[in-house]
Amino acid sequence: MSEALAVSASSTVDLDIRPLQPTIGAEIGGIDLSRPISDAVRDAIRAAVLKHKVVFFRDQTLDNASQAAFAQRFGPLYTHPSSKHDPKITPLHQISAVEAAKYEKERARDVKAGDAYHSDTSWRLVPTWGAVLRAVTLPETGGDTIWVDANLAYEGLPDDLKARLEGLHVTHDFRSALTAKGHDYPIVAHPVVRTHRETGQNILWINYTQKPQILGVELSESREILDEVLRQYKRPEFQVRFSWKPGSVAFWDNRAAVHYAVRNYGDFPRLLERVLIADEPLYADL
Repeated sequence: MSEALAVSASSTVDLDIRPLQPTIGAEIGGIDLSRPISDAVRDAIRAAVLKHKVVFFRDQTLDNASQAAFAQRFGPLYTHPSSKHDPKITPLHQISAVEAAKYEKERARDVKAGDAYHSDTSWRLVPTWGAVLRAVTLPETGGDTIWVDANLAYEGLPDDLKARLEGLHVTHDFRSALTAKGHDYPIVAHPVVRTHRETGQNILWINYTQKPQILGVELSESREILDEVLRQYKRPEFQVRFSWKPGSVAFWDNRAAVHYAVRNYGDFPRLLERVLIADEPLYADL
């Protein structure tokens, strides 16, 4: 079922948008992302990303340059410090199963298998707002990615836990990975419940790959809260699961969703390329 998204009072763009779950995930068809898009189409896609948290495109023929050009229509690009690409040439960052395997033993000390729900660059004071991810090398089966509606995860909490979370902050510690790449950044803390600046939704926002700790409470209470939030993230009714195919592209609102990469494809060298879109640093964020 398609839906028309109003771009302005005098303009409407029809995109073939097929929701995959009631609140999160939609596929957008009938568009070639390798070609320049108009401002109206850009605004309609952005509206779809805000509404559905993550949108997917199939059968695309993007390369590094066209992927970056598409992402740049939605804001300035951010080059991740662990990128192997020359930032003067491309801001793309490889999401490589081969590279990830090198750090699995180290990360296993902090993250249990199946618990690595996260958002991108939450270790920064102002994290990136969006991400565009393109399939490059895929296994024949497996390797799905799960996105979680972090607003729905919050709304599903019992009222007493919502009250306990008011005013609490959680740490995001990515120092070990950053220093290994010659980049230093202090540990930051973000509110456990963030207010999305554009939608106004309350977002349950914890990164389990970055040694989270709830500040201002005993360690035992911190662990209890972290366990409760993780249970919310793992509830299937709050998720959308995407099966990658050649030519697949995902574009998500990094402020509204957390995600998890399913590692069920053995030692296959799965590879995706990601472009991050910087958020505008506002005084209220600092």
